[in-house]
Amino acid sequence: MNYLNEHEFIKLLFLLSDTQQWLTQMSHDLLAQLPNSSRLKQKTYYLSITAFAHIIERHYYRIERHPGTGKFCIPIHDILQHIKEAKDEAPQPVHGTLNLARTKNTGTIIGHERTGTPTTHITVITCPAGNIITAFPGLP
Repeated sequence: MNYLNEHEFIKLLFLLSDTQQWLTQMSHDLLAQLPNSSRLKQKTYYLSITAFAHIIERHYYRIERHPGTGKFCIPIHDILQHIKEAKDEAPQPVHGTLNLARTKNTGTIIGHERTGTPTTHITVITCPAGNIITAFPGLP
């Protein structure tokens, strides 16, 4: 049976995130030189490695870098599953931005909000094109 070495997984996740961020910026800069380059951008619900690293860094209970934020207390693969399932929720505008929020009640406690209150909700924030920016336990 293949067991997840969480510590090694998170180290690799952060390495890939940094590399992906660098490659994405280089690709963006190159494509920006083309006329009508906006047609080349992905327009679906998409979780990049960079966004996933952001979610784990800020909102996973085993990473202590960002106290005072909501923290998931479930395994990483369950976080991914809930993010995937949130796609079916109706997107709502995020006040003061062009971003959209999808909130799903998972039916089971998945973490706690920044106030420390246990929550069964996950919120996924996307840009207008559908790329996932972040996800966190709790309501927006």
